[in-house]
Amino acid sequence: MTTRRMKTAALFLSIATLHGLAMAALPLDVAHAQEAPAAASLTITFQGITKASGEIRGQLFSSEASYGGKGEAVTVFAIPVTGASVSVTVPGLAPGQYAVKAFHDVDGDGKMGANPFGMPTEPYAFSNNAKGAFGPAPWSAAAFEVAPGEAAHAITID
Repeated sequence: MTTRRMKTAALFLSIATLHGLAMAALPLDVAHAQEAPAAASLTITFQGITKASGEIRGQLFSSEASYGGKGEAVTVFAIPVTGASVSVTVPGLAPGQYAVKAFHDVDGDGKMGANPFGMPTEPYAFSNNAKGAFGPAPWSAAAFEVAPGEAAHAITID
């Protein structure tokens, strides 16, 4: 390689190095310059429990689509029942709207009991104590807002 080519290559290399250092010091876009939203922690308390047996089984949803069966729950929980109320805390949530579907698995078989017509025979509930007509309560009735920080939501299960 000639001296002139070596000098040209060295010049391009130093320009590329300086450019890389300068770009690394700058945020890639405005979103990187902003802080991420604070996480939320949600404590869900189930009250009105009449039998201290089995467990409260439920799901927490973050969208109307997932609540309606077109997606996954944010979390699924099973809380042993030891008294008239039990709680579960879900940490690390993004602030936003959520909804809960739950039932009291009194006999501990892992599924909701139903009569021959499909009507539930074990207590169940939805967030906001919403009621459904011939099925689960609608998202619009069950959804509630979770703000950054610690949040609490009480549900009466009957």
